[in-house]
Amino acid sequence: MISTCQILSIQFFNGDVDDAVQSMIRRGGFLIAPSGTCFARLREDEWYRRAVLSADLAIADSGLMVLLCRLFRRESLQRISGLKYLKHLLATLKGGGTGEVFWIVPSGRARQKLLDWSQREFFSIKMENSYVAPRYGSEVEDRDLVALIDQHRPAHVIIAIGSGAQEKLGYYLRENLSYRPAIHCVGAALGFITGDQGAIPEWADRFYLGWLWRLVAQPRIFIPRLSLALELPWLIWKYGESLPPMKRE
Repeated sequence: MISTCQILSIQFFNGDVDDAVQSMIRRGGFLIAPSGTCFARLREDEWYRRAVLSADLAIADSGLMVLLCRLFRRESLQRISGLKYLKHLLATLKGGGTGEVFWIVPSGRARQKLLDWSQREFFSIKMENSYVAPRYGSEVEDRDLVALIDQHRPAHVIIAIGSGAQEKLGYYLRENLSYRPAIHCVGAALGFITGDQGAIPEWADRFYLGWLWRLVAQPRIFIPRLSLALELPWLIWKYGESLPPMKRE
């Protein structure tokens, strides 16, 4: 049985990172790693809300959420950042025997960084197994992508297009593919590894300071995003395990 901790109706995996990786390899489905800035979307975006609540595995990427869980609920939830999860996943995949990987990235630059990284790390990636995602609207649908993945039938799909759209895409793929791969929604974590974004030091990730590192590096982008996290303490204090209601128009 998988140990979980329910927060805002999301069942968060509460265990070791390698157990999370192996669970996805065995069971397939789609994994999410919502950051502290994502929870406000539960009250604003019906499609995002549906996708997140339908995830097969959710890991606690948000250090703030983990701390609030201890403070308000006296519960211990093991944090697994998206970056830590991805590093362990890639180490497992590089070892071989886990099947082909399909990569979904946000831009041509990100794809080139991915291919350059694969050559440096001797991690075999074929151009035809990568896909530059379009800018999706509020409802995510991509039949061309479904056809492409169904054609290649990779064991793993790694989605690295940023929070919001990627959870919707992971849900859409699980519901529309003709088979059940392991779909990993890892957001910016892939960019930190390939060099598409500034790397986060391991000590910063370990001590819940990845957000601060990104804030210093790109303040114009992350100050507005981090302001969304200010709603998280109120959400957990008021609703706890329960799903918060949608905001009224």
